[in-house]
Amino acid sequence: MKWLKRILVVILAVVVLVLIAGLIVPQEYAVAREITIDKPQAVVFNYVKYLKNQDNFSVWAKMDPNMKKTFKGQDGQVGFVSAWDSQHQEVGKGEQEIKKITENQRVDFELRFLEPFEATDQAYMATDSLGANQTKVTWGFNGAMPYPMNLMLLAMDMDTMLGDQLAQGLENLKGLLERD
Repeated sequence: MKWLKRILVVILAVVVLVLIAGLIVPQEYAVAREITIDKPQAVVFNYVKYLKNQDNFSVWAKMDPNMKKTFKGQDGQVGFVSAWDSQHQEVGKGEQEIKKITENQRVDFELRFLEPFEATDQAYMATDSLGANQTKVTWGFNGAMPYPMNLMLLAMDMDTMLGDQLAQGLENLKGLLERD
């Protein structure tokens, strides 16, 4: 009986330590990747500001070409919403809304994930002219995990997980735009 009490005390101590660690672990994360595309900034921006075009280069869209898509509003305008519903575990269900457009520079999105988990995160695509026919494109994602879920950030490398998918999407975008 004494050994059982010791085991319970050790388990309780571990749980308390983990919960205390959750108070220290950051709750927010940011991931961004960039690429240079050999096209003028206006051409690149006029392509990336349309959410429907993400189906042509986004890794997540390519994971399930049969996902159900619905749209509300006018694409390329603030307030436009692109919703998706997929049976693919890594795609799930959610929607993306254009929140702000800084013409020829940046589009800010709000991502609202519904399944397999609920979360609201921010994303953006920014373009910077590097010359007459070169544009740097940055695709970024900012998220948060509230306490105690933020403990998962200790085991998950969000920069690698999301970063690899953003980088592949940018490679797809580069291939698409430079082909024309």
